[in-house]
Amino acid sequence: HRRPAAASLDHVLVGSAPGGRQLTAFVPVDTGRALAVRLHQALYATREAIDYERATGGMDAFDGAVEAGVSRELTEAVVALVRGTEGARIAVEWAPGAGVPEGCAAQAEAVEFSPGDLPVLRAAGARYLREEPAMPVRITGSVVRMRRSGPRGEGTVRMQVIAGAEVGHVRMTLDEESYRIAGHAHLVGLPVRVHGRLESRGGFRRLTGASGVVPVQVDEAERDRLMKSLQENLDFFEEACSGED
Repeated sequence: HRRPAAASLDHVLVGSAPGGRQLTAFVPVDTGRALAVRLHQALYATREAIDYERATGGMDAFDGAVEAGVSRELTEAVVALVRGTEGARIAVEWAPGAGVPEGCAAQAEAVEFSPGDLPVLRAAGARYLREEPAMPVRITGSVVRMRRSGPRGEGTVRMQVIAGAEVGHVRMTLDEESYRIAGHAHLVGLPVRVHGRLESRGGFRRLTGASGVVPVQVDEAERDRLMKSLQENLDFFEEACSGED
């Protein structure tokens, strides 16, 4: 959801106080209130999950905090905010003319994070990454690398994603026929579309159960770009065709 998230910030006005110790973000009520409410709830849930871990030694509270909006990206953002400082204090104030959102307090206490929270936040981020569920996707992309151990059989393909998932590259294992289709599509400058389940393994994306590989028609400008990519990666395809490891 990186692109829609970035687009939602287009109308947010950010300013800093003299000395740079305070940063204020003004969010439009009509388009940004739901975002502000969710962030407000997620920060509180993060604080509570950290306190729970410190009291019990367990990370279970971070599982339940997902429903409040806590995520790996949020834990990483808080780490980036706090790292190298004596701490960070985050407060939310509601526009008087718009009133207080449903379910929120009129005078909410600020949420505070300290450098002592960083180990727990990093552990929570790693936990979210490790436990991230696989999801079914239909991805369109251009093949940038192919490799298999012999002249026949299944092979591994690395693909640059054009559409279907908010990731840059995925790797997948294809059967002999799908591998052949992917190779031919790339050689004529066409991307391919493939179905599968997107998984995160150690931070690297992998498509499992890949099937239904078909070439996709593109306009001339995109075709030229893909052909240029072929020339830049020609050595990879020579390896794939020769069957070298």
